Amino acid sequence: MLAGKRAIRVGDQLLREIADLLLSSVRDPRVKGVTLTGVDLSDDLKHAKVFYSLIGDEKEFERIQEGLDSAKGFIKKELATRMELKYMPDIIFRRDLSLEEGSRMERLFERLKSEESGDVLE
Repeated sequence: MLAGKRAIRVGDQLLREIADLLLSSVRDPRVKGVTLTGVDLSDDLKHAKVFYSLIGDEKEFERIQEGLDSAKGFIKKELATRMELKYMPDIIFRRDLSLEEGSRMERLFERLKSEESGDVLE
């Protein structure tokens, strides 16, 4: 079996477990309302980048990042009891910029569309 396929399966499970922990067990108010969007787990299962998103401003993202970094130890400890892995991956929380980039692209397309339709009317 390919190692990459296992990394994907374990990464998906890791994401589900972290999301459950954030909803049910983590008491830090800074992490409420955060949406986990994906995980990038290395093939050796030792490093996991967990991507998150939230609708808010830059200050809000800084607050969320601090909360997630603060809860990282608790999350790893809980994951160790929930998942049967030889090594618990080092977790790094990263802001997912793809939703913001998509929103920016959508606004650009709308602006182009409105400019284009304005040219036809003249």
